Amino acid sequence: MEYNPAVFTTADRKFKKMEFITKAGSLQPQAEDAVLYLLPANAQPGADQTAALLFASLTEGDTFAAAQTMSEGKLRPVAVCRPAGLERADLEKAAAEAAAWAQRQASVAVDFSVLDETAAALAAEVFVLAFGAAVYRFDRFKKEAKPAKLQNAAFYAPEHAAAVQTALTAAEAALYGINLCKDLGNTAPNVCTPQYLADTARAEAEKFGATAKILGKDYIREHMGAFWSVAKGSVQEPFLIELRWTGAADPEAAPVVLVGKGITFDSGGISLKPGEAMDEMKYDMCGAAGVISAFAAAAKARLPINLVAIVPTCENMPDAGASKPGDIVTAMNGTTIEILNTDAEGRLILCDALTYAAQFKPAALIDAATLTGACIIALGHVASGLMANNQDLADRLLAASRKSGDKLWQLPLFPEYKEQLKSNFADLQNIGGRPAGTITAAAFLSHFTENHPWAHLDIAGTAWKSGKEKGATGRPVPLLLQFLRDWA
Repeated sequence: MEYNPAVFTTADRKFKKMEFITKAGSLQPQAEDAVLYLLPANAQPGADQTAALLFASLTEGDTFAAAQTMSEGKLRPVAVCRPAGLERADLEKAAAEAAAWAQRQASVAVDFSVLDETAAALAAEVFVLAFGAAVYRFDRFKKEAKPAKLQNAAFYAPEHAAAVQTALTAAEAALYGINLCKDLGNTAPNVCTPQYLADTARAEAEKFGATAKILGKDYIREHMGAFWSVAKGSVQEPFLIELRWTGAADPEAAPVVLVGKGITFDSGGISLKPGEAMDEMKYDMCGAAGVISAFAAAAKARLPINLVAIVPTCENMPDAGASKPGDIVTAMNGTTIEILNTDAEGRLILCDALTYAAQFKPAALIDAATLTGACIIALGHVASGLMANNQDLADRLLAASRKSGDKLWQLPLFPEYKEQLKSNFADLQNIGGRPAGTITAAAFLSHFTENHPWAHLDIAGTAWKSGKEKGATGRPVPLLLQFLRDWA
């Protein structure tokens, strides 16, 4: 199976579509297929005796209990969720347990009636995302799909229905972006080619009233020497994707610009990677997937913001025409770069994309990339790495991280790290050695972002999971979308 752009349709991107609704009235449990009560530790259970018994049965540390009760001649599932607190982390932990139960029901009624407005809105957001994650399946290439049973969820908050509906609408946009990001990451690399990524980006932008501009091989070869040095080793043509959403009251207001690394398969090039787990190098485009998906979610939510997404996309392959260690290339801004390792290719395509982004005079410039294995060594698979040339921008991203639960940790970007990138033969070399590999990669990119507030997100450890649960995580869509909401 190969991707054929002539038959590309939006049906190529399918994920489970759930319906989420808000109910202003009081929950009538006997009228529902399954019922879930969210009850904080100090809450008083209502009239549902089964819920009261389940709540009383929870011991210290327990957050969830479920049972079935007979109602009108049929068994009715009932569950109680008791988070340790009402902070996001507590709700996320409880919601994950509840979602594992909920996905086995056809529909679920969720009762938030004991919560205040702020807690009910946050709970609605968290539970929508948890339910969405539980029902997500990527079975596009399987003969027999096994979808989750859950079709819809209704949230009851009689006194706070408006706030819950607002949160629900926002969460649905986020879930859309997260699922799109997962789908793009999980798609096989013989299907998710640079052409497929460009076609998908265009379709998503136009679906929500945004615009798309796709530049091809000729433009890249003529103007973007660093990008072309990576792309030229593959039979797959490269593309530069430009998406624009004009949502601010002032269409001339400086936009936020997101840039995403789009290596749809990374063999390492002539500096070939080991064969073990090389299949996971299809995930080297997760920065691009995250940026495209966050853009789509922002446009779907119609955020009042001017937003641009830039994605350089190609493969990194060891063709006879591929770049060699020792080659010197000229970037879009005139900087010469000595390529010491062709497997440090992400920074080569990003540096030209960041230079291209300068034409928009960005109020904030953020790139996301699965850039360095060193970031996994430093931060594991819990937090993405953050480096920036502007502390206010870094603080905004850290605040968005705390609000969204998409963890981020800032690393330093001292001028001394640039010393490791000095070349005897060119302006820069593309690697700085083993010490501080994540930081020197960002230091390389900082050379191309000196005139704008810029931040770099290294998502190498957080964009996908390996092993039994192998698959794209949808990060950093929650982080980026929260940042954009706060900015707007």
